[in-house]
Amino acid sequence: MSTDYAKRITIEPGKRGGKPCIRGLRITVADVLGYLESGMSESDILTDFPELTHEDIEACRAYAAEH
Repeated sequence: MSTDYAKRITIEPGKRGGKPCIRGLRITVADVLGYLESGMSESDILTDFPELTHEDIEACRAYAAEH
């Protein structure tokens, strides 16, 4: 994937138990992947979480593919 997820995925020990989050927000990579897995479309996620972008979701996918 062409997305450089390292610029979007952050890990902070005191936030969400040190789980990988998106841009320092309290939304984890696992949250986004879970939403996608449960059948939510990217459009649904972006509507429910307007602070996220398409690039954030692509970064989650790239992070998951690598880890």
